[in-house]
Amino acid sequence: MPVIGFPRHAVSFGLVPSVLACLLAPGPSVADDWELQSLSLRARVSEKTLLGEEAPEDFKEYDLSANVGLPWERYAASGWGVGTRVIASGGLLRGAGENALVVSAIPELTLGSEDRRFLLDLGAGGALFSRHRFGEQDFGGPFQFALTLGVTVPLYRRLGVGYRFLHYSDAGVNGPDTTGADFHMIEFSYR
Repeated sequence: MPVIGFPRHAVSFGLVPSVLACLLAPGPSVADDWELQSLSLRARVSEKTLLGEEAPEDFKEYDLSANVGLPWERYAASGWGVGTRVIASGGLLRGAGENALVVSAIPELTLGSEDRRFLLDLGAGGALFSRHRFGEQDFGGPFQFALTLGVTVPLYRRLGVGYRFLHYSDAGVNGPDTTGADFHMIEFSYR
């Protein structure tokens, strides 16, 4: 049933941030369990598109991310197991001679060592773009769904290096004529 004065997709689109906020809000008993695990610098290294249509524009992305551990984890005596975290990032997206600020929050499931030196992660969340049209390419709106897959290995002491695949898309919320983008990124992290 549409709400008077609002398009149907705008009402359902407005529910996404509300649902994400409720899912990520901790109860008072676990608020102290959130911890900064690492900081990362990321930059795009490839242009090949894997998901969806081929993007009409070429993009570059550079960002800084903070990886915040959530209280839900389980590790075996061997030191290997699963955990949860949120990647919060902010950076620059550049395409067709235009720049945009991009901020994102992506909850993730991690698999790896308890000291987080070796990690495989998978997550889905959201991103906000300060601009959503770049030349011929229209992302459809300022809110984008974000999917990510990454792997991190130790480089030297507290430094690590990793690979991250990042996909932005509006998932058709803003119509069938929108195109997302895929990024293969190199990531340098400090635990």
